Amino acid sequence: MLFNSYIFILFFFPLCLIGYFGLNHCHREGLSQVFLLLMNLWFYGYFHVGYLAIMVCSILINYLFTMAMGKTRAPGLRKAELILAVLLNLGILFYYKYFNFFLSHVNGLFGTQLTLRTIVLPLGISFFTFQQISYVVDSYRGEVRRYPFLLYASFVSYFPQLVAGPIVTHDELIPQFLDPARKRFDWENFSRGLYLFVLGLSKKVLIADTFGRAVSWGYRDIAALDTTNALLVTLAYTFQIYFDFSGYSDMAVGLGKMMNIDLPENFRSPYKSHSITEFWKRWHITLTRFLTKYIYIPLGGSRRGTARTYRNVLIVFLASGIWHGANDTFLLWGLAHGVMSVLERMGKGRLPKLPKLLSWALTFCLLNLSWVLFRADSVADAGAMYAALFRFDFGPVQAELVNAFLTPEIRLLGGLPLLGGLLSLPGVLLSLVYFGGLALAAVPRNAWEHMQSFRPRWQNLAATGLLLGLCVLSFSGVSTFLYFNF
Repeated sequence: MLFNSYIFILFFFPLCLIGYFGLNHCHREGLSQVFLLLMNLWFYGYFHVGYLAIMVCSILINYLFTMAMGKTRAPGLRKAELILAVLLNLGILFYYKYFNFFLSHVNGLFGTQLTLRTIVLPLGISFFTFQQISYVVDSYRGEVRRYPFLLYASFVSYFPQLVAGPIVTHDELIPQFLDPARKRFDWENFSRGLYLFVLGLSKKVLIADTFGRAVSWGYRDIAALDTTNALLVTLAYTFQIYFDFSGYSDMAVGLGKMMNIDLPENFRSPYKSHSITEFWKRWHITLTRFLTKYIYIPLGGSRRGTARTYRNVLIVFLASGIWHGANDTFLLWGLAHGVMSVLERMGKGRLPKLPKLLSWALTFCLLNLSWVLFRADSVADAGAMYAALFRFDFGPVQAELVNAFLTPEIRLLGGLPLLGGLLSLPGVLLSLVYFGGLALAAVPRNAWEHMQSFRPRWQNLAATGLLLGLCVLSFSGVSTFLYFNF
């Protein structure tokens, strides 16, 4: 089920709020937790009933392992249980996400003809798998209370963050389910959450999907692009993925807030970064946290010399690339970010510090180039896009690219006397769209900061209602979130 759908906004979520808070109001706390779990399972099973069976089996297996580790006293046996649990999680993830990728490389390397299988990739499998690995490891370390199965299952399947994050730890979410104060409906939390949800919905529906139309057009026939259009297409993807993932993160946190649940910040204006290292402190914050805690630090972190530190950084970024997708392009994307991060560490204290504007511009350009690998369907397509970018055969903007931005909302504005003439000029339209996207991403406070200072006022109510109405009217043309694929 999509957040940006009629069934979710008009039926599922209102029913969830009424049922959850209604049962708690009647002092049926246990039943309210059962109700929430059933709603979580309905939300996930709505995509594909097969997905639900996979997730439920994963939850059962991991819970049984944590229970077994809690009863085992022999250190060697507990460690064996931990290793087996982690391997099972990674094995499930490998089969559904990487098995065909592995077979295709075996065929390419050894000339074999192993048959690829038809495997349906469960949405969000990387997210709920990593979430459960963290729980299993923390259980082994003795950092987890023994929770009832109902609470554990609700923690893993909590629908706002289930399919695209943030990756939540047990100590962040389960205690909130147990807090009696959070079981009562709170108008202020609801208004804050609704405000943040609508901001995120607007980013996705009104901005990300608009840039996505230009991206889809450009990547359909990369060979036909000259440098001008290739540059505009790659910039369009830079903005599409920003507003898509930022929008989802805002919506997830907003939904949680409406239910009195505080989800961790996962997105902190990453395009304001002045370095690649800073970018990864702002982009997908909970993934960086997971990789740092469960890979970088166990490898030794920065405690065992410079060479090993650089090695560990590269390993972490390769893991990040692999986590994002079963394609050579993701491996290269992760490696590129690893190399850039290592170079930044090597240059720290040795090279002169760049002016802030220049360091920001350089970082933004590097990110824009790296997103080509992230978006391209193959290494060959990425190479073709880079070739188009650096051929320097500048030409006019193609009409199809301009038309991609002529959404119903833009056409409506075009009907106004003054704006109509301006928006009919391709240069003006594209300047407004691209510079507007850059300004929204790099200048104002982010939505998380807005939520912290939000106060219910009639102006905020009017703006929220207007944006929600525009988004609902645009649902017929929306797409799934990009991070649903991971």
